[in-house]
Amino acid sequence: MSDRPWATFDCFGTLVDWRHGIVTGAELVAPGRGARLLEAYNRHEPQVERETPTMRYRDVMAETLRRAAADEKVELLDDDAGVLAATIPFWPVFPEVRPALRALRESGWNLALLTNCDRDLIGKTQRRLRVPFDAIITSEDVGAYKPAHNHFHRFMDSLDVSRDRWVHVAQGYFHDILPASELGVTRVWINRIQEPNDPSLAHAVRPDLSDLAATVAQVHQSAGG
Repeated sequence: MSDRPWATFDCFGTLVDWRHGIVTGAELVAPGRGARLLEAYNRHEPQVERETPTMRYRDVMAETLRRAAADEKVELLDDDAGVLAATIPFWPVFPEVRPALRALRESGWNLALLTNCDRDLIGKTQRRLRVPFDAIITSEDVGAYKPAHNHFHRFMDSLDVSRDRWVHVAQGYFHDILPASELGVTRVWINRIQEPNDPSLAHAVRPDLSDLAATVAQVHQSAGG
């Protein structure tokens, strides 16, 4: 395994349809308001993570949903804020993800997750991914949330992985592409929602993972791997 290169992934937004999960979860407690709550949620989550970097992710989601609901004048019952953690094991995987991950593994790559999530929640999500990962590093493990560099440093140090044997693949520009760029890690931006961020910060930009194995091989070779 040690001679194989590594591809690391963010999970939610990249492999799992995070936006769908937030909207449908919010709809359970606020029918008709899910889309608005998602937009408010997106505004608040980075701040909650910065304020309390050691907070469990299930509690980050609950606090963020409370703040989003306050913005949107949605009244939540006491236990409504836990709906996202309760439903996360059922959030759907993007349709091309499983075959893309299998093809990448079969072409000689190790796979790892660097996720802003708790161990128990990512464990439940793995049953939907159905593809084995060789390493998983969570926020619970490192006591911080991306875009802090803790996940990346833990991955490099614990597995003795050098940058020339590593490609990071993620949808999140703020949480993943920016810190990977700061650390000099080869990176593929999966811009699923056509965000207007600077594409030159990534070695490749793709709308999804359909050609994952070819893209990872290309950027790895171009970077001198």
